Amino acid sequence: MELQRAKGTRDFMPEEKILRNEIVSTLKAIFERYGFYPIETPILERFSTLSAKYAGGSEILKETFKLTDQGGRQLGLRYDLTVPLARFIAMNPTLKMPFKRYQIGRVFRDGPIKLGRYREFWQCDADIVGCKDLIADVEILQMALDAFNALDLDVIIKLNSRKLLDEIFAYAGVPKEKRIDAILSIDKLEKFGWDYVEKELKELGLKEDAIKTLKDIFSIKGANKEIIENLKKILGSDSEGLKEIEEILSYFEDEKRILFTP
Repeated sequence: MELQRAKGTRDFMPEEKILRNEIVSTLKAIFERYGFYPIETPILERFSTLSAKYAGGSEILKETFKLTDQGGRQLGLRYDLTVPLARFIAMNPTLKMPFKRYQIGRVFRDGPIKLGRYREFWQCDADIVGCKDLIADVEILQMALDAFNALDLDVIIKLNSRKLLDEIFAYAGVPKEKRIDAILSIDKLEKFGWDYVEKELKELGLKEDAIKTLKDIFSIKGANKEIIENLKKILGSDSEGLKEIEEILSYFEDEKRILFTP
């Protein structure tokens, strides 16, 4: 019998695993310095949780590893750490808020395999739950910068806003019931380009003028202040989403490290 790994998985030799452990230890130290606590959730979740409305979306469900236990219950391997967090919060209503947690662990997606994409991989999440103050977003951004600095990685963090996205879609005339699917399509813009995204938006049934408006807005480039000023001309200076973005960016002197992308 020829021994093979499951497709899309990897083994790590000791020297590689030691290096990976050092990276994880560095991240944990940064998170805990900021007052975040670790949690652990099962790799297995009930499929009803993974497939709940507003969970991972229909596309991720196509890549979910599904199984049935001996009791006939439908289960799935977690495809991210966010859905398990939402379930964890809902099942623990007595948690003291704001709740600051981090989790580093394996996730699984039965998707196409190519360079840099596997079916078993690691995700690292840090979240603040139960705090509406924008200082929570500032803290997350600064913590991320500290983490990348500790790993000696020169990165640019891209910042956007769901509130601003809703304002943009409202301005473009995108119906509320289609906005979540439209956001999932816009998320693919950098990876696949506008032609691909436009095709998906048409399949969603968006009108030509709405698609053109979205293209014009998401094509805006420049420095953070320039992008904000151009968006103010479109959405108005009273845009709540833009006000929040401006407030967050005001805490950071080096705008080259944090790039606002609407």
